Amino acid sequence: MHKIIFDCERMKYPDTGLYHYCRNLGKYLEKNLALHEEQLFFYSPPGQQHWSYDNHNHITQNPLHKFVLPAFKSYDIWHATYQNTHYMPRLNKKIKVVLSVHDLNFLYDENKSPGKKQKYVRYLQQLINRADALVCISEFSKKDVLQYCDIKNKPLYVIHNGTNLLVEPALNLKSYKPQKPFLFSIGVINRKKNYHVLLPLLKNNRMELLIAGKPDDQQYLSFMEEQSRELGVEKNVHLLGRVTEKEKSWYFNHCRAFAFPSISEGFGLPVAEAMSCGKPLFLSDKTALPEIGGDVSFYFKDFHPDHMEEVFQRGMKLYNANGLRYKIIEYGHGFCWHKSARKYLEVYRSLY
Repeated sequence: MHKIIFDCERMKYPDTGLYHYCRNLGKYLEKNLALHEEQLFFYSPPGQQHWSYDNHNHITQNPLHKFVLPAFKSYDIWHATYQNTHYMPRLNKKIKVVLSVHDLNFLYDENKSPGKKQKYVRYLQQLINRADALVCISEFSKKDVLQYCDIKNKPLYVIHNGTNLLVEPALNLKSYKPQKPFLFSIGVINRKKNYHVLLPLLKNNRMELLIAGKPDDQQYLSFMEEQSRELGVEKNVHLLGRVTEKEKSWYFNHCRAFAFPSISEGFGLPVAEAMSCGKPLFLSDKTALPEIGGDVSFYFKDFHPDHMEEVFQRGMKLYNANGLRYKIIEYGHGFCWHKSARKYLEVYRSLY
């Protein structure tokens, strides 16, 4: 019986892309196991051990394991799901390691010094040196890994994420219900998400902007508030904070369009979520987003208000005239957790 440990340590940070990646991929790995030949165990933080089919297959993550990880002598595979992880069996060479690399976004962070960027690259290289196989979640991430790291002829795969299943849409009594047509976006609220460039779109289009997600940069929040006041659109900007799955589903299903002007994405899970609703997608043309958005999305090539207004107006006309909704939904079917899980299992099995 082959034993696999799937690292869910990052699930201690809810409402993040890594949280949903671990939870969704973990569930679908369970569904696709060869039950008479494989066992799956989750290395997960306390409080995040009741979402799998078998709650007895969790190994409790402990911060002290950063320094000394248990030997795990009877296990065959350790899947490290985060490219900056501090949890990896470095000494037990018998356990094979699969390392997921989501992005090298730190390379594009203008606030990080060259020295700090090199420090991150060196640490990632140490993890790559220990790994037996690598998985990138996009061709864009793969390109960065090959450019900045030495993979030492180890197998490198690209496996796209699936899309999160949107539950039954519903607001509750405390939910914000927009009074006008609205743009929707979701993600941790910080500068690299670039949400502020959407504010000028509110001036001429008589709509609201709703952004769901954990605030992660107080300076950026203050900057957005100042920008919205200068443009006179502050009453139409609503930062929702964390939302429930039902609320998120309602906003996706009822928005006029989904906008995601991020300048730093290894994949962009919200883009695939919006596709499942057939919504018009307005994305930046940076990093991995053109790869994920494909030819069913509209792209901001720069963030000048006039250009963004032209892209938005043209995109909405094309969407409404050409019946793009069903094409978008069909395209989104390609992002499937079942398919992703089966590909990851093939990677594991290549190392038994």
